[in-house]
This record gives sequence, structure tokens and C-alpha cells, in this order.
Amino acid sequence: MIITEGQIAGYQQGHSDGYRIGFCDSFQRGLPHTERPIKDIHILYVTAGIGVPYPALDQAVIDALGDLVREISVAMPSEDVVAIARRVQPDLILALNGVVLPAEIVEQLRHNGFITAIWFTDDPYYTDWTTSIAPRYDYVFTLELNCLPFYRELGCRQVYYLPFGVNPKAFHPKHVPTSYQSDICFIGTAFWNRVELIDRLTPILKDKRVVIAGWWWDRLQNYSQLSDKIKLGDWMTPEDTACYYNGAKIVINLHRSFDDETINVNSKKIAAHSVNPRTFEISGCATLQLSDVRQDMGNYYSPEKEIGTYGSHEELKDKIDYYLRNEEERRKVALSGFMRTRKEHTYHNRLSQMLSIIFP
Repeated sequence: MIITEGQIAGYQQGHSDGYRIGFCDSFQRGLPHTERPIKDIHILYVTAGIGVPYPALDQAVIDALGDLVREISVAMPSEDVVAIARRVQPDLILALNGVVLPAEIVEQLRHNGFITAIWFTDDPYYTDWTTSIAPRYDYVFTLELNCLPFYRELGCRQVYYLPFGVNPKAFHPKHVPTSYQSDICFIGTAFWNRVELIDRLTPILKDKRVVIAGWWWDRLQNYSQLSDKIKLGDWMTPEDTACYYNGAKIVINLHRSFDDETINVNSKKIAAHSVNPRTFEISGCATLQLSDVRQDMGNYYSPEKEIGTYGSHEELKDKIDYYLRNEEERRKVALSGFMRTRKEHTYHNRLSQMLSIIFP
């Protein structure tokens, strides 16, 4: 019987996936299980009320709170939130993002004696908007460390840094069909700094299995050379995104620029120091991540041991070449990052921290 190169490659891929997923399954079974509820409270959760990607964030929060509190009620900003609050009498009203929820509604909620909290999703990129939103709430939580002094200067008394995390129900190691497999993957909007990066990487991307997905990628100077690798305008569900992460050997993560005036509403030019939610989601799939460096990254992952990093285009090229040639090293970093993520960086972890602050 003649064995083809494709069959050999398929066997190697299957063996690698089997080891990765088996290891992760064994690790997850060893994690401690906490009896619920942790807090004997009722939370009214107000969703972001905006389109993608916010429904996935809403679901992650709802899933986690379901394990942490006695009861959770969910309302959309378009509903009569005050009437719902009066009816269910929650111990806390938590809003995500808060851009759509009218100021007078929050004022009425506080006037009625309800404790309110806001968790900002996009700091520091829309701080011109959040300037007026934050002071409405009793508690302000932001995923950007560098925004703490900004909100305190606005007069907010209870301000806390709370990054996002991973929802293990959506982002976890799994087998995926060959249609999701790639050498290199990048999923996200084509902000100008990302366009520059992919243009510079074109010489090494054009001859490899690559998946690039998101809005505005036709802005690439080298779009014609990469068009067959680009899913233009696609905003993927968390399930599809997780499939592409699982199928990739390397996922590139490049944070957006805080001073991109074409898309941001950040006139004070507040610099971004913290990692994006994608950081945790990629690592939650036990796939090697190569990320640009954020000042706060070392508080969440050990660079080069739990996450790959790069400081320049040339360094990224070198690391792509290295990790594609060294599967064992690639897998070692990916699995270490996965273990750290599942132990410390889930929405369950984050919301437990939030509740311990509000209800010590």
C-alpha cells in the first residue's frame, strides 16, 4: 500500500491534536469544583444592547454569574429596567458597557436605592463617551489598568481594574475539521496598525495556510496576494472563532492602537497598558499565541513560557518561522498558557473578584 504525503500529514495532525486535547481534558478534570451559589444574592444584569461582539460577552457574564449567585435576572437596555428592578428587587444591578442605557434610567435606579455597577468593555478607546457614563454608577470596573486615574479624577469613588477573561463553554480545546486548520490565523478588524503588520508579513504568509478574517481587510496594499486567505467582512460567532483558533498552529494577536483617530474616541490619548479579551480566548483553546507586548501582560502570563511575544515585525517573522519548525516548543508554550488561563483567567474568576469587592 502506498502512503501519501497527505496521509502522513493527517496522521501527524491527528496525533498532535489527540495529545493536546487529551492533556487539556485531564487538566480540566483536576480543577477544583466550587459549590454554588458562592453569594446568596440576586443580580439584575443589563446587557450591552449592541450588536457583535457584545452578545458573546453578555453570554459569558451570564454563564459565569449563573454559577456564582442565587439568582440572576437579565434585562436589555431597551426594556423598562426600572420597572423590572422594582419587581425583582435585586441586590445589585450590573450593566455591561452602558453606552445604550439612558442616564435618566441609571439615576432612577439609584434614586430607588439600588446598588449599580458598570463594567466597561472598550477602554481606553471610547473614553470620550465613558466620561459621562462612569459617574452615574456606584461601582466602576474597567478592563484597562491605565483608566483607573482617569475615572477617579472624574469623581468616581469606587473604581477597580477588572480585565475580561475566557468563557470555557465557548473557547476550549477541541477537534475541528480540516476546513478550519491553518498554519497562521488572525481574526479581528483591520485597524491600520494591523493592516501594516499583515502587509509586512505578506512574503511569508502568501505561501502558507493562512486564515485572516474580519472587516476592512481590503485596505491591504497586498490584498490581491492574500485575497484567497481572507474572509472579508466576516464577523464570526464565538464557536467559529474557537474552531479557527483550535485549527491553527499559530494565532497572531495585535492590539489596536490607542491613538488611531480614524476609529477611536479617545481625545485625551489615554494609553492602553492592558491585554485584550482575545488574549485569554486564544490561550483558552490551547493554541500558541504570538502577541505584541502590553505593559500589564506579565501580570497574567509569563512571556515565552505561557505566551509568545514580539516587539517588531522582524521578531514576529523570526518567531513564526521558529515555532512552525518546532512543534514541541510550540505545544509546550500553548499548553502552559492554557493551564494558566483555565486556573486564573475565566469569567468565573473575574466575576468572583467583582462580587467580593461589592459584597465583602
